[in-house]
Amino acid sequence: LIYEMGKEIADQCRAIGVNVNFAPSVDINSNPKNPIIYDRSFGESSRLVTEKGYMYMKGLEDNGVLACVKHFPGHGDTDVDSHKDLPVINKSMEELDKNELFPFRRLLSQRVGAVMVGHLHLPQIDERPNHPATLSDKLIKDVLRKDLSYAGLVFTDAMDMQAITRYFPNGTAEAEAFLAGNDVILLPSNLENAINAIKKYMIDGLI
Repeated sequence: LIYEMGKEIADQCRAIGVNVNFAPSVDINSNPKNPIIYDRSFGESSRLVTEKGYMYMKGLEDNGVLACVKHFPGHGDTDVDSHKDLPVINKSMEELDKNELFPFRRLLSQRVGAVMVGHLHLPQIDERPNHPATLSDKLIKDVLRKDLSYAGLVFTDAMDMQAITRYFPNGTAEAEAFLAGNDVILLPSNLENAINAIKKYMIDGLI
């Protein structure tokens, strides 16, 4: 049924010219206080989230629409909505491996077309204060690219969300996202500022 749903969504996406669907969410709903993921998740079981996310992905991609698994490295165990502030996840890589990364590892091994990185601060992996995964080369280049051997597209989550805008000025945030290894930067608050900041990083030799 989930595969058939993915096929139907792909058909409707193609009919209106949409070629990427930012789905499935493979966040594991492990925190009952989560204000944003609970009804966007396939459940509390890492195995079921993986199986159902895989069938949704296949339904989309078998029918001509790129799937994008999200929100890497996992937004399920938070009690903060990243649209409003920056969630902090105090877990090590070993702890993430046991739960949050389980669906990502398996869907990435099946060569899903894209991954969306979430605005999540993981201080045990990137100790810089208020530094989300979206702007972290340690999460994107080291974990996603090297450890998980992922070679597909990497999208940021929307850059106009307050998890970003509370802590980074528009322009700097987008340049840092590009520097961290994202391929596509979604919804900067001001596109001109973002382009100019990325150009300045290039001129300065940072990129």
